[in-house]
Amino acid sequence: MPTDETVWPDELFHDLDRAGPVPLYFQVSRRLEAAIQSGQIPPGARLENEIEIGRRLGLSRPTIRRAIQEVVDKGLLVRRRGIGTQVVQGQVTRQVELTSLFEDLKNSQHTPTTQVLVHDVRPAADDVAEHLGVLVGSPLLYLRRLRSTDGIPVALMENFLPEELTDITREQLEAQGLYQILRSRGVTIRVAKQRIGARAEHGDEAQLLDVDRGSPLLTMQRTAYDAAGRAIEYGVHCYRPDMYSFETTLVAK
Repeated sequence: MPTDETVWPDELFHDLDRAGPVPLYFQVSRRLEAAIQSGQIPPGARLENEIEIGRRLGLSRPTIRRAIQEVVDKGLLVRRRGIGTQVVQGQVTRQVELTSLFEDLKNSQHTPTTQVLVHDVRPAADDVAEHLGVLVGSPLLYLRRLRSTDGIPVALMENFLPEELTDITREQLEAQGLYQILRSRGVTIRVAKQRIGARAEHGDEAQLLDVDRGSPLLTMQRTAYDAAGRAIEYGVHCYRPDMYSFETTLVAK
């Protein structure tokens, strides 16, 4: 069962080989990883701080820090300001398909929440107008949302919608995914152009996504089209790579 209690199973580390050739940080990280994957340390559990763990094991803080970082890098732990180091509830792996993040999270047995940071109507800038096939200066609904899963921020999403959709409300966006809202209005999305990449965080992204300054983020840029071939949504999203990944299947011709 998921938990938010602080745990550290001392019995996992009582027989560390302190004189052998295998580095101590590596021994600790491998045992910690195995305990998480087996469920001995459950999802949501918080680890004690590095100083206390080092005291318990008789190891230096740098050794413990490196061991924990190894597990963080594998996506099994996440560092959260004000909370500490916590076992993730499970990384979200997203098939590269025409679905929304909200739906992907729910289908992965996660609990998504949405904070609407910006919701306003603004004129279309040159690049956005080109993506949506509208005149520069046309009124568009601009959205900026923070999507979290199980209380942990996962993605920052910016979306631009054409004028006929400017009446979508904040309340709708907090309760549902954008594609759900569009379907409820009779909009059928048939195809999309999508580009996946990566970059360093900038602006307020580190604070909102609870990552370190300069951390890498996954990015996704998408223009979606309805059944009539009309651009219906242009989105620019960024994701925490320790909490989220894209997956695709390649077939040889």
